[in-house]
Amino acid sequence: MTQPRPKIDDPLNAFCKDTDAYLEGAADGPLSGLTFAAKDIFDVAGHVTGGGNPDWKATHQPAGKTAWVVQVLVDAGATMVGKTLTDELTRGIFGENAHYGTPVNPNAPGRVPGGSSSGSASAVAGGLVDFALGSDTGGSVRVPASFCGLYGLRPTHGRIPLDGILIQAPSYDTIGWFARDPETFARVGQILLQNSTGSIVPPRPRRLVIAQDAFEVADKEVVDALQPVVDVVASLIGASTTERLSPAGLSGWPGQQQVLQGREAWETVRDWLDRTNPRFSFEVTERYVTSRAISDEEVQAAKTAKMEVVERMKRVLSGDTVVCLPTTASPAPPTGQRTSARNG
Repeated sequence: MTQPRPKIDDPLNAFCKDTDAYLEGAADGPLSGLTFAAKDIFDVAGHVTGGGNPDWKATHQPAGKTAWVVQVLVDAGATMVGKTLTDELTRGIFGENAHYGTPVNPNAPGRVPGGSSSGSASAVAGGLVDFALGSDTGGSVRVPASFCGLYGLRPTHGRIPLDGILIQAPSYDTIGWFARDPETFARVGQILLQNSTGSIVPPRPRRLVIAQDAFEVADKEVVDALQPVVDVVASLIGASTTERLSPAGLSGWPGQQQVLQGREAWETVRDWLDRTNPRFSFEVTERYVTSRAISDEEVQAAKTAKMEVVERMKRVLSGDTVVCLPTTASPAPPTGQRTSARNG
């Protein structure tokens, strides 16, 4: 049941200050005793989903129903204590919001927490909640998890229903979560990833592929930090190889993804943008300007390239294979570089 939120001590600026959504967890469930937060793109009945932008919040009505994933967690016993900050309409990767500020990165003060699930990662890393929900379209769970030193996962697209969330790009949007420790992370996964048989246990990996081309574009300090982990995983699996994910190079992959994601992101909110002329940060404004200009020919070319990548990755991942690559190519950059705002 939705209740007024008890006051949260939030020295990290992780939580939305204009929303008091609070859902008490079921008394007896596998997640009873755990607290969580939800990125402000997840609907909670009776509350407006703000999406990190005040104009979006001002032009939308309270949700009539709680998002599927939030309700499942509450039914399993976890208590939702609030909503967390996000980059505007999830269109950012650093976690800086021109309207609401930047959540603190507790494990790297003075550096960005990563976005767009910035508040969720900050709240977990700072011990304000046990776990938190985020979404990942182009890295928005993986990047904050990396920058804030957390466990985080982008599951297979479509694995967790998107019912009741603010959509950016439906072909890419995926729900994920953060935790500080593997035990809590696994407990939440047991609830969110259950299939019809009630099991989420995958086959034991038989081969580790180390993505050479991905490591080549990463900073030396990232590679050095990851190497001990790679060595341990390789010893556990027992068989490892070093391969290039793309014989032609990885340089074209980001641009292809940005074309497809950008077109979908534009189409999702174009009517609202035309009606509202919302105030966005400079960076988000530029993203929508760029998205609007994407041609049908660019989209078709990107789709063709995407299918080639998909087929390539199917071959790489065949036979219960795990691919190892850096989540980000560099550590979290300093804060304060991307917070200007203007009309979009």
